[in-house]
Amino acid sequence: MDALILSRIQFAANISFHILFPTITIALCWFLLFFRWRLARTGDPAWEEAYYFWTKVFALTFALGVVSGIVMSFQFGTNWPGFMEKTGNISGPLLGYEVLTAFFLEASFLGIMLFGRGRVSTRVHMAATFLVALGTTLSAFWILSLNSWMHTPAGFEIVDGQFIPTDWLAVVFNPSFPYRFAHKLLASALTVSFLIAGLCAWQLIKGTATRGTHKAMRSALVAAALVIPVQFVAGDLHGLNTLEHQPAKVAAMEGIWTTENGAALTLFGWPDEANATTHFAVKIPKLASLVLTHELDGEVKGLDEFVGEHPPVAPVFWAFRVMVGMGTLMLAVAWFAAWKLWRRRGSTAADQGKVVLPRPLLYVLAGMTFSGWVATLAGWYVTEIGRQPFIVYGLLRTSEVATQLPPSMIALTLTAYLMVYGLLLMAYVGVLKYMAEHPVHHAPLPASLPAPDGALGKAGA
Repeated sequence: MDALILSRIQFAANISFHILFPTITIALCWFLLFFRWRLARTGDPAWEEAYYFWTKVFALTFALGVVSGIVMSFQFGTNWPGFMEKTGNISGPLLGYEVLTAFFLEASFLGIMLFGRGRVSTRVHMAATFLVALGTTLSAFWILSLNSWMHTPAGFEIVDGQFIPTDWLAVVFNPSFPYRFAHKLLASALTVSFLIAGLCAWQLIKGTATRGTHKAMRSALVAAALVIPVQFVAGDLHGLNTLEHQPAKVAAMEGIWTTENGAALTLFGWPDEANATTHFAVKIPKLASLVLTHELDGEVKGLDEFVGEHPPVAPVFWAFRVMVGMGTLMLAVAWFAAWKLWRRRGSTAADQGKVVLPRPLLYVLAGMTFSGWVATLAGWYVTEIGRQPFIVYGLLRTSEVATQLPPSMIALTLTAYLMVYGLLLMAYVGVLKYMAEHPVHHAPLPASLPAPDGALGKAGA
């Protein structure tokens, strides 16, 4: 393999590992804010148990996200020097804003979240939680703005081969950004909902559940049931935007080889790019046109119109089906679990704040703890592989900005990354499992904070 392919694989490995953790932290902190608010409103220690257990999960996840993000950013210089040389006037500031929010806002107030218990007032502690949640969302805002600009570039001019910004509002709020940003925030909410529900289900199975477990699980299941239909709507809108700006990607997703009116929707099949056909295809007539154009006989462009400028078909085709399939499974499980909770309202266990679900359903939820990761990675592959062969869609090819380093050097670092990331991922999952099986029980906070030592001394005098 040459330097281009190896660099692409290495960056894919790095970003695949990195994206797992921001996908959790973006929404988890908003869950934490909800737990903290419920604690302040009700005074129920169960909400405090839920808050501090998941704060520790957030801290662990945040640490891995920061470390992997730093490594990934270095690769812009080592593996893709041409990208920063040509787009640095746009990508540099946007990456810089993301670093500011991640390190100066999130990291600063995370300390108060973790260690402020009993040391700061309720208002300060809740404000710190809010600011960390805001910081995670702003970090996602800047990163997705840059990524969306690479797909739908706007607000620039090219001078001597360099992209120069002419309208920062058009750069930041480029045509695909609102859809991509909404889709990602909802994906994060679903990922966290199933992570919380899965770990809580495991605690119920193992008999290590606390009162906070029941509070957190009920919140997660309700959130998942509410969010997932909204995600399907957002995904449809995102797909229509992609059809407008990146029709080659949509053609690869659907396996549409030639432009046609009334295109059929291929549910399953085996795409054969060499022969421009899909073997063993299971199709529903006219449904692709209906979904993509909202007309039964709407025209859908085929891959034959993008010779040499369309992505590899098989990875995009299969990744899209994995994403949709996992989303459908999440919908079914979330709604079934929410229905079970609704059916048990008014029972003795429900009145005591306990979640009682059939044991097989608990195993299903535990098995789907990381289902959000699967859907996220599949969707990310659709997005990023679907942009090829361009790094800035339609304007700058990936091959034009790749490093000239010897392939053997890239292969060596790629191997090292894969080994380290594999170990870190196993350690992360292992730590979560240990935390679920060995929860720490916090003593309830007093109704009011004790006065500082100095104040006590003066009062005594």
